[in-house]
Amino acid sequence: RVNNSGGGNSAAVLFQGEVDMIIVIPAVFSASEVTKIRSHLDAADWQDGSTTAGSQAQQVKHNQQLALDSKVAQQLGDVIINTLSQQPTFVSAALPLRIFPPMFNRYCTGDTYGLHVDNAIRYVPGNPTPIRTDLSATLFLCDPQDYEGGELVIEDNFGSQRIKLNAGDLVLYPSTSLHTVTPVSDGARTCAVFWLQSMVRSNQQRETLFELDQSVQSLTAELGAGHDDVVRLSGVYHNLIRQWADT
Repeated sequence: RVNNSGGGNSAAVLFQGEVDMIIVIPAVFSASEVTKIRSHLDAADWQDGSTTAGSQAQQVKHNQQLALDSKVAQQLGDVIINTLSQQPTFVSAALPLRIFPPMFNRYCTGDTYGLHVDNAIRYVPGNPTPIRTDLSATLFLCDPQDYEGGELVIEDNFGSQRIKLNAGDLVLYPSTSLHTVTPVSDGARTCAVFWLQSMVRSNQQRETLFELDQSVQSLTAELGAGHDDVVRLSGVYHNLIRQWADT
């Protein structure tokens, strides 16, 4: 279980299963930045979240969300995508090709989202280009003490990972995973969720590239960018990208 209550840092926290990896990226947004985002969200108009659920998910989705064409949602979504595009750990882990605009949801007392798998293909309204959902992301916009329950539970090969993060933290996980949001028993849980198509379709290949890139970055800090081993490993990384990536 992950329940962050300390300060954020730039390192990713990993859960490694047989084939799937869950990555937590702390402090994507600072406390002051989250406060600004929340000021807009708290004043926005919310609607029934089941309106954007697939046929199976409609039966188990009970929450609120902002309309996809909401100006607030679009503006805040742009802020999130622009910030993540400059976040090295996110880019390294996701290798994003296309990103579905973030959606904002709120779980009040009694709200929940039962066990489900995210839709494999999504379309941005007004855009005929499909987005294959390789990875799902949840950005927490409230702190764990603001609500009871409301944990994101992700099923993997070794059981369940229960995730409840600090405001401003993000979790990234394969969209093939069964997952649920447990009922909120008190308070309110506010998050942004989105999906992305990676340049590398395979979870295993993408995880290999992420681990290799993290090792290259660590060795660069220790030995310097010009060290022979760093140069060789960087070459291996980029050659694997050439072999596996679709752009």
